[in-house]
Amino acid sequence: MRRRSTRAAEDRPGPLHRAWRRLAATALIRQARDLELMHRALGFATLALVTLAPLLIVVAAADPLGRGGFASWLADGMGLPQRSAEVLTDIFSPPPKVVGSTSVLGGITLALFGVALGGSVQNGYERIWGLPSGPWHRVWRQMVWLIALTAYLYQEVLTRDLPGGVRIALSSAVGTVFFWWGQHFLLGGQVPWRRLLPGALSTMAGLIGLRAFSYYVFTPLIVTNAISYGAVGIVLVVESWLIGVGFVFHGGALFGHWLVHHHGTGRERPPRRIRVL
Repeated sequence: MRRRSTRAAEDRPGPLHRAWRRLAATALIRQARDLELMHRALGFATLALVTLAPLLIVVAAADPLGRGGFASWLADGMGLPQRSAEVLTDIFSPPPKVVGSTSVLGGITLALFGVALGGSVQNGYERIWGLPSGPWHRVWRQMVWLIALTAYLYQEVLTRDLPGGVRIALSSAVGTVFFWWGQHFLLGGQVPWRRLLPGALSTMAGLIGLRAFSYYVFTPLIVTNAISYGAVGIVLVVESWLIGVGFVFHGGALFGHWLVHHHGTGRERPPRRIRVL
């Protein structure tokens, strides 16, 4: 009898194990593995550099307000100080006639290639929420999302001269709204708004953390890689930063889904299967 009670006491989980099980952290790790989060982050970075960057270069060159060009946009997004921003500008500054040499057909082609990024993000959201892949004719949603993403990035550039506290508050609010709307729009309204808000907040918090990480880690790497490896070294740093952005894009939505499913109020209902265009 005493042996039985001793064995039961040994089998009883400790407080740390009970807290870990209550937190359901194992489920989050398993979901990240099933989503292939790192593979998606790598794919996002590749598509962003190959398809989105050329489109943004044209948009930045055509900017009537002249907010510094694409390299300035990129340096601001990475949170780089002036010295590292100058090194980045020397590599990513486009030719002065980039707009004049881009035809209408070329601009449309750039936009169509950029849609692939929206399709990748949409597929990730669908996998996170357990929804089937959308039909091919929903590509217009990816195009609208791409336009909204470009507008969001341009808004970030317009607000960079505001005082620090004002800009942080405004960027956080606008970013949360964009990621909240982006999930709902790409998923065709199949997931209620309230269930998508934690993912939007998590994504925005992740981007703020990535900006701080970039300031302390990527800032010295930009300069040292420029000296050691030249342009290739700088591109590798930018690609590494884009991997972080892709990780936050998908990881934030995944974390929000995990919060709703395991720590939300009431039991999660399955997403609504409605007909969407």
